[in-house]
Amino acid sequence: MENSTAKYGTVKHETYYSNTCRMKRPFSILLPSSYDGVKKFPVVYFQHGIFGDENCLIHDENNKFKEINKEMIIVFGHMYATDNPEQKPAFDEKAVLPYDNFINELINDLMPYIESHYAVLTGRDNTAVCGFSMGGRESLYIGLQRPDLFGYIGAIAPAPGLVPGKDSYMTHKGMLQENEVKFPKQMPLPHFVMICCGTQDSVVGKFPLSYHELFTKNGIEHLWFEIEAADHNSDAIREGVVRFVQNIFQ
Repeated sequence: MENSTAKYGTVKHETYYSNTCRMKRPFSILLPSSYDGVKKFPVVYFQHGIFGDENCLIHDENNKFKEINKEMIIVFGHMYATDNPEQKPAFDEKAVLPYDNFINELINDLMPYIESHYAVLTGRDNTAVCGFSMGGRESLYIGLQRPDLFGYIGAIAPAPGLVPGKDSYMTHKGMLQENEVKFPKQMPLPHFVMICCGTQDSVVGKFPLSYHELFTKNGIEHLWFEIEAADHNSDAIREGVVRFVQNIFQ
C-alpha cells in the first residue's frame, strides 16, 4: 500500500444535486496521480461509519488512503441520505433509516454524477463498493441487492443491523431476514466479497463474525479474516483496505 516512490493522488470536495434527498449533497473524491481526465479508471465507492461524513475517512491520515498505489478512483459519499435537513443520526430505528436509504442515492444520483463528470470505467467489472462500520453494513446490503452494478463488495468491521439483532446501543429490526441474505437469482455473482474485523473490536464486537458465519451458511463465497489486536479504528481500516485493493480490478 505504501510506496516511497509513489506520487500520491489528489483529493477534491464537491457537491451534486440529489433527487433522492431533494437537495445538494457533498462528496470527496481521491483521484490517482496519473489522472488527466482522459484515461479512465475503475472506481470504488467507500462508505463511512455512523456519525461520519464524506471527509472523515479520507482526511484521517492514519487510514493511508492516499498511499494506495493501485490506479483507481475512490469516492467518499455522505451516507446519511435524508430529505430532512433537521434529521440527525442517532442510535434508534428511525434515525438510522437514512443510512439504509443511501443505496437509492448512490445508484440514482451519486454514481450518475461521477460517471458524467469524471473519467471512470463503468460496469460491474470496474465498480466496487466497500465501507467501514455502518458503511460496511450498508456496503454488504448494497452489494447483495445489486451485484449487477458492483462486482466487488467489502465490509470492514460491519455494524449490526443487516439482519435482526440487538447490541448495547439499540435493537435492530434488520434490513434483511437471514434467509434473504443471498444474491438475486437473475443477477451475476460478484467477483469478490470480503468481510473482516479487528480481534479487539470494542464497538461491533462479534457481529462481523456472525455475518461471516451467515454468509457461509447461505453459500456465499467470501474472504473472511481478523486483524490481530485491532480495535474499531484505523488499524482495522488500513489492513482491510489493503486486502480489498489487492483483490479487486484484476
